[in-house]
Amino acid sequence: MAGFLIAILSGALMSIQGVFNTGVTKSSSIWVAAGFVQITAFLTCAVMWIVDGRPQIMGLFNVSPKISLLGGVIGAFITYTVVKAMSDLGVAKAEITIVISQIAVAYIIELFGLFGSEKKDFSWIKLLGIAVAVTGVVIFSMCGNSKE
Repeated sequence: MAGFLIAILSGALMSIQGVFNTGVTKSSSIWVAAGFVQITAFLTCAVMWIVDGRPQIMGLFNVSPKISLLGGVIGAFITYTVVKAMSDLGVAKAEITIVISQIAVAYIIELFGLFGSEKKDFSWIKLLGIAVAVTGVVIFSMCGNSKE
């Protein structure tokens, strides 16, 4: 149950962060906003590292596969793409599209056991679930901005 609550909080924080970052972009630029997000994230992590008892940093050199260390680089592009999607599509349409993309890519990663993840068996029911979700995005997008 705690995992679901944390996942719900994560999704909510991502949506709020996207709106905040889009607002910062309006006063600067998308890369300035993304850089600011990464710097403040680093500072927050440094403080939490101290609060957490300063676990070993050298463990980073033991990470395998090494491609896993690209998370921060990917994070910068996530910030950029979320801000760009929200400014182009609006908050709700961007978020629902982002979430469906996350689900589809996560399923592909599990199916093939990519990046060291545990390989899972194919499931028609999961594929149907993704198809239903994509259909939902299409329906949501077709509603447009009409004033009813």
